[in-house]
Amino acid sequence: MTIRKTLSKYWWEIILAVFLLSLSMFGYFIHFTIFLDLYHILIFMIGDIAFIPIEILVVTLILDQILNWRDKQSLLKKLNMVIGMFFREVGIELLNRFATKDPNRGRICKELQIEQGWPKKKFSRVANNLHTNEITISIGDSTELQDLKRFLVEKWNFLLGLLGNPNLLEHESFIELLWAVFHLSEELANRNDLEHIPDADLEHLIGDIKRAYKFLTTEWLAYMHHLSREYPFLFSFAMRTNPFDPSACVEVRP
Repeated sequence: MTIRKTLSKYWWEIILAVFLLSLSMFGYFIHFTIFLDLYHILIFMIGDIAFIPIEILVVTLILDQILNWRDKQSLLKKLNMVIGMFFREVGIELLNRFATKDPNRGRICKELQIEQGWPKKKFSRVANNLHTNEITISIGDSTELQDLKRFLVEKWNFLLGLLGNPNLLEHESFIELLWAVFHLSEELANRNDLEHIPDADLEHLIGDIKRAYKFLTTEWLAYMHHLSREYPFLFSFAMRTNPFDPSACVEVRP
């Protein structure tokens, strides 16, 4: 019964295979009938069979990898549109909030004074510096945490929608950023009283903020690199709204 189902499911593949093999055998038969030369038939047949593994190697391991790489690059290009939407809706506001509470903001701002024409090596060097440097955050009072909580709760559905996008699994660093921000929003949302928060709990929240801040800065830099290469007009706007540039102005100045 199982064999019958298999044959019925793949009947057209089986018919095609039988037809092609029959056509090949018929061709060899015509060749032998005309030239009576079995020697060359066997030579070319064995040579063709011997070349099949090389064809498989070229098609499956090389061409397939190239096509997969091109598909992945195309997907990542589309995902950068989603990343841009994240920064417009949530990321830039969080960077502005966190950067103002960073005692070392001057150092980070100096690193992130991005300009048109930065080479890839410079983006990589700055990204490495951001990854290795220690992040510091200083929270003055509970009002700042309450404002942050209110903002993140308002964006809860937006964040959930991004996490539900299966294509984002291809962008591991951005997924890490989303989880860091979403975790911070959960931590804040589940605390009813942020005015009388214990010092140990405050340190825990600051640790969550620092994690989100670090992912935000590195992912924002990667997104800026993408815009500088692919969309100069969007890169120009991003630089005029750079959260790490105190002199940034959305208006175009001479």
